Amino acid sequence: MTRRYLIVGPPGVGKGTQADLIATEFGIPHVSTGAMLREHVARGTELGIKAKSTMDAGNLVPDDLVVAMLAERIAMDDARDGFILDGFPRNLAQANALDDLLAGGLDLVIALSVSDEEVLRRITGRRSCANGHVYHVTDNPPKVAGICDVDGFELFQRSDDTDEVVTNRLAVYRASTAPLLDYYARIVADVDGLGTVEQVRSRVFEVIGS
Repeated sequence: MTRRYLIVGPPGVGKGTQADLIATEFGIPHVSTGAMLREHVARGTELGIKAKSTMDAGNLVPDDLVVAMLAERIAMDDARDGFILDGFPRNLAQANALDDLLAGGLDLVIALSVSDEEVLRRITGRRSCANGHVYHVTDNPPKVAGICDVDGFELFQRSDDTDEVVTNRLAVYRASTAPLLDYYARIVADVDGLGTVEQVRSRVFEVIGS
């Protein structure tokens, strides 16, 4: 039995966290296109060099490069029995490219959802230190306000975690990614993303089991 899953949802809904839990449970790789791009750039592969030059110029990495990286990744031995995709496809053109890549297509699309207000609350409340430790002003506050528990560095809000940027990201999600729910309607399972990680995990595994 293959487990070829895709997890989708607006920014801040918890896709990466739930994808990690699915990957661990079933022994399949969590394939994040963001992580995949960073790995190729770090390794200095031919695809990574092409992607870096595009990113350095401030442009989006072309679909054909991302698809080529994805094709290489899911051809690896650890993905033989399946994978959980996170971050690709982001639009209908990428979904068509994925169909061309996968004989038989995906087995399940897990659609996490929370309100726009909750997305804004989650993302704009995040605070980070220079070493990348992440907190939340209400959900996971540091012991001393504004100071990292681990290294004592001052916490700050990332420039892309502001109301304006998050509102724009939500608009982009609705315009480009949300139509995937209709495209994959036959295999979409809607999951409420509100609650603790464990509560959401329980809902996710319930739809996988069904």
